[in-house]
Amino acid sequence: MYLHSILAGIIGGLSTTEIILIALVVLIFFGGKKIPELMKGIGKGVKGFKDGIKGLEDDINEPEKKAQDTEKGKTPQG
Repeated sequence: MYLHSILAGIIGGLSTTEIILIALVVLIFFGGKKIPELMKGIGKGVKGFKDGIKGLEDDINEPEKKAQDTEKGKTPQG
C-alpha cells in the first residue's frame, strides 16, 4: 500500500521522454540478455520487502487483536 504511493510519487514526476531515456540507458549498460535477470532480482527484492512490511504490520496489530479476543471472551493463543 505504501510502496504504491512512493512509486507514484517518484514516477509521477517523470515525463514519458525521461522514462524512455532511462530505459535506453539501462538497456545500454546491462544489455538485452541481462535485463530479465535484473528484473527477476528486483522482483525478489520487492517481494521480500512486502513480506517484511506485512510481518511488521502483523506484529504491530497482534496486541490489538489479542485485546479484542480477550474482550470477546476468547482466550488468546500464543
